[in-house]
Amino acid sequence: MKKLFFYFCAAIGLILFISPACMPKAPMQQKWAIALHGGAGGGSTTIDPERKALMEKHLIEALNVGKEILMNNGSALDAVEATVRYLEDCPLFNAGHGATLTAEGKHELDAAIMDGSNLKAGAIAGVTDIKNPISTARMVMEKTPHVLLIGAGASAFAKENGAEIVPNEYFSTPSTLEQIKRIREQKEKSSPIGTVGCVALDSQGNLAAATSTGGMFGKMWGRVGDVPVIGAGTYANNNTVAISGTGHGELWIRQVVAYQISALVEYKGLSLQDAANEVIWNKIDKMEGSGGGIVCVDKYGNVALVFNTTRMNRAWAQSSGEWGVGVLRN
Repeated sequence: MKKLFFYFCAAIGLILFISPACMPKAPMQQKWAIALHGGAGGGSTTIDPERKALMEKHLIEALNVGKEILMNNGSALDAVEATVRYLEDCPLFNAGHGATLTAEGKHELDAAIMDGSNLKAGAIAGVTDIKNPISTARMVMEKTPHVLLIGAGASAFAKENGAEIVPNEYFSTPSTLEQIKRIREQKEKSSPIGTVGCVALDSQGNLAAATSTGGMFGKMWGRVGDVPVIGAGTYANNNTVAISGTGHGELWIRQVVAYQISALVEYKGLSLQDAANEVIWNKIDKMEGSGGGIVCVDKYGNVALVFNTTRMNRAWAQSSGEWGVGVLRN
């Protein structure tokens, strides 16, 4: 009996010795977190200082829109929608006012939003007259039994539900008009990169993702990229992560980039950073015509910003007070 008592005490002592200090610590839980992007791209590793400052100014302003909502216990859905609306209204980015033109000289826009708490999603594609596509995508999620509406049907739905409708030329800027001219004159190649997006975790533990784009510069009429394809350019799941991508949409669709990152976290137990690195560097980077990046937030509020291009317009913040903004890789 004395020996049994001795072994029992020894076992308890061993447990107390290895717990909790010697056991792996759980990730620090952020109350809220947010990350956004304004598109990725290649080319020069430098940028005009004034242009860089202007980009960072608007990225910070967009970040603050979402932060304000989250800091006041608002929902991740509201935060990502409001942030992307800001980016759609800013002419510096390829979404909404500032969206690129098709080869025929028109604007066709795509957008998607996803609620990680219930896996509901809404998306629209190929729309030509909806001022803020991201808000109509949310209407699709909340007011219909569907996920994706396209073209004239999406526009009719938007009108019926009070969305602001604008003429197609509203989306043009001097910059986009000049760029499509260069493409037509074969002085510049069509670019597959350029999108805006936002992901967030709120104080209720819910994740959400939203993405909006004018699509590929000089794209074919009717072309749809990864943004409105749930699991490709946009995905959110409370059990894992929220993801928004920007890149060569055809590759993002073929690799199911956003869902693949979530699956690596859920089924292989990878960290958010490792999962994002695996997909961007070991999957996308090895494909012909690769280029782009993602912003992610996981259920703990960890943030990952991964891109294989020379630049990605990005900003992020966490409830702990950490935040950042950037355009170039370094």
